[in-house]
Amino acid sequence: MHRTFAPKKQFLALTIASLFASSASVAQTVSNDPSATVVVTGTRVANRTALDTAAPVDIISADTLKASGSTEMNQALSVALPSLNFPRPGLADGTDTIRPATLRGMAPDQTLVLVNSKRRHASALVNVNGTIGRGSAAVDMNTIPTAMVRTIEVLRDGAAAQYGSDAISGVVNIRLRTNRDGGEATVSYGARESEYDIVASPTPAGATWAPPASRKRSDGETLTVSLWKGLSLGEDGYLTLAAEVKDQKRTERGGWDFRQQYPLVNGAFDPREATINRFNAWYGEPEMEQATVFANAGYNLGSNVKLYGWASYQKRDARSAGFFRRALQDQNIISIYPNGYLPIIAPSVDDYSATGGVSWIMGEWDMDASLGYGKNKMAFTIENTLNRSIGPSSKTEFEAGGFSYDQLVLNLTGVRSVPVASLASPLNVAVGAEARREGYELFAGEPDSYRHGGVTLANGTPAPPGAQVFPGFRPANESNTHRTAIGAFVDLEANLTKELLASVAVRGEHYSDFGESLAGKFAMRYDFNKAFALRGSVQNGFRAPSPQQQNFTTTSTNFINGVPFEITTFKPNDPVAVALGAKPLDAEKSLNVSLGAVMRFGGLNVTVDAYRIDIDDRIILSENLTATNVRDFIRAQGFIGVGGGRFFINGVDTSTRGVDVVFNWPMNLGEAGKFDFTVAGNFTDTEVTKVPVTAQLSALSPAPSLFDRLNVLSLEQGQPENKINANVNWKLGQWGATFRATRYGKVLSPGTTAALDFTMGAQTVVDLEARYAVTPKLNVAVGADNVFDEYPESLPPALNTTGNAAFANYAPFGRSGRFIYARASYSF
Repeated sequence: MHRTFAPKKQFLALTIASLFASSASVAQTVSNDPSATVVVTGTRVANRTALDTAAPVDIISADTLKASGSTEMNQALSVALPSLNFPRPGLADGTDTIRPATLRGMAPDQTLVLVNSKRRHASALVNVNGTIGRGSAAVDMNTIPTAMVRTIEVLRDGAAAQYGSDAISGVVNIRLRTNRDGGEATVSYGARESEYDIVASPTPAGATWAPPASRKRSDGETLTVSLWKGLSLGEDGYLTLAAEVKDQKRTERGGWDFRQQYPLVNGAFDPREATINRFNAWYGEPEMEQATVFANAGYNLGSNVKLYGWASYQKRDARSAGFFRRALQDQNIISIYPNGYLPIIAPSVDDYSATGGVSWIMGEWDMDASLGYGKNKMAFTIENTLNRSIGPSSKTEFEAGGFSYDQLVLNLTGVRSVPVASLASPLNVAVGAEARREGYELFAGEPDSYRHGGVTLANGTPAPPGAQVFPGFRPANESNTHRTAIGAFVDLEANLTKELLASVAVRGEHYSDFGESLAGKFAMRYDFNKAFALRGSVQNGFRAPSPQQQNFTTTSTNFINGVPFEITTFKPNDPVAVALGAKPLDAEKSLNVSLGAVMRFGGLNVTVDAYRIDIDDRIILSENLTATNVRDFIRAQGFIGVGGGRFFINGVDTSTRGVDVVFNWPMNLGEAGKFDFTVAGNFTDTEVTKVPVTAQLSALSPAPSLFDRLNVLSLEQGQPENKINANVNWKLGQWGATFRATRYGKVLSPGTTAALDFTMGAQTVVDLEARYAVTPKLNVAVGADNVFDEYPESLPPALNTTGNAAFANYAPFGRSGRFIYARASYSF
């Protein structure tokens, strides 16, 4: 059942009639004073300041991003915004390389990311492992170098009616530099200096080895070199160039592997058991080499006609690990790896984009037209591994295939002011249309990466096939699909009275693969006086199923009692998935309600915004359906050799309630210097109110769950229940400093049963940075993130059965410990 807002002919007529559309926002000068900072996100009225909007907007400056030890965009944002979380999972295949962020406790793909108010393309990776964001394919904001950023505006409010699909929890708008001159070169270097405790683990009976009490680490060395330069084009045109190179070494925070490693020798432990290095896991930050170039340009043709455009390219080569394969395991061949091996997943990511447009004046309309293209490709190489089923002749490195996603977007927008005698301000009218084409391609790896070579184990059972840790994609998995979407909107905003601001937006979209969606938003703000205002909004929204969710598939062969079965992540339209009850994916539907207050007490600014987000038919990745009765049911439908699998399905309903609170107080204390105090907090609670079922699976006994307690609890308690950030910036003459403390509330790492649940208590992480201007052009800084070397609580042995994963992937600030760094910047 699809919602429709008009017959298709009327929809197309509205699209054609609305070819004057939105989002054509002129860049404004940004002030350090939030009460005077002009925003372009969430409003299409020129010169609307951050504290005068009808919805909460955070503004993150380039200096704020810079005053962080990390050059990752997501990490810098996570410590600046309490409502944004950036968990850092490990042992999660491609998710180690492209790690998504979340806003207001929602899924990563429920936040829309814009660059200069234009939609940014998503990554090709769909997260299918047990991490936050399982089943989502989100934008990789780390493809944008911080050197190219002027400001980032974060709209903490649903905005599907204004911007389209994905804007359920909010919008992140990255505004690029537009410098005509000047530039800056920056070099930063840092490393992890850390120590963590080792949890005692049981050892095999009769063993003589025992773990140390703690482990000191000096690793994670990260060198980042960046440059931006502004050039003039004509009298007022600009060309701003940026480049960044990053070299990051891995961190190792694995536990001590207490297990027996070698086969017994004459019934006794192999002597090597006492000497082998049992810190055999790369559980931490991945190795990464990354190079990025970015250009942003604008040129005035005269007669109010301006050209603009930007382009980027990033190459990222990463290496992370899976679980260690011991010498005695069936997955090993002693002649190849006599001491066992650690398989390495080495993705190579190519990301590029280009957007160009023109703005002009047509009568009373400020017009804007743009065309943008972006593509993200991820190809996997699996190193230090083998295909056990091939035997001793197996290769140890395989090309495993990969996938790509691309997006082409055409916008035509127009904005004008219409004087209305009965209103206290002109009526701002924005109308527009967008056409979008999305593509998804999945390509196979080399045959040895997935095939079964026919070798059997000593007990006569077939050896496990495919490259260990990551079997390659098969030709049967390959796909190359596209879809189109067209949409139109109308956005109106005006002061009904001097005190009362109101805005309304309506947007309709038609997708070639699932039908139509309609979104509307109504927002108001009432200023009782200059010191106090109330604001609120109500809206419905949607998120279209992504091509990644509709088309990702992979297959592996599992032997059950010696019989081979194909275990597959099925497309929703695959005949096996349909037999299990899968249906074509539909859009997620949301209802957002918010109410907030803006208060000014002299120099102190306070905002409080409460919200509720109800989402119906969330798209999730089902459980692995491999029980015996499922296999029997599949075989009864005529599918031989299929051992089950999983698929994407609509059907989870959630309700999220929360509140954001922000205090900002700039102070000038004369000889003591200038201070900027910010305290901000996010408090969020999510409840799963419905889980999906199908008639086919419900008829089985026992009926398998499509979405079990582990995944339910991941949505409800897998992110901090609250997050509070206190930040102080200080400047006096040539000196400056930043102090930041972030308190993460408790987080649950859920298990399949209550006995396996693990709760991490609240923890506070402190960051410090000191800066000194050696000359007006040369600035240096030293600092430390996580000064006190805090770690999440260690998993008990019952939840860390290998010793490899000492900390839960749900830990909200990762598990790599203290990072000490130095930075030098030279302006020219």
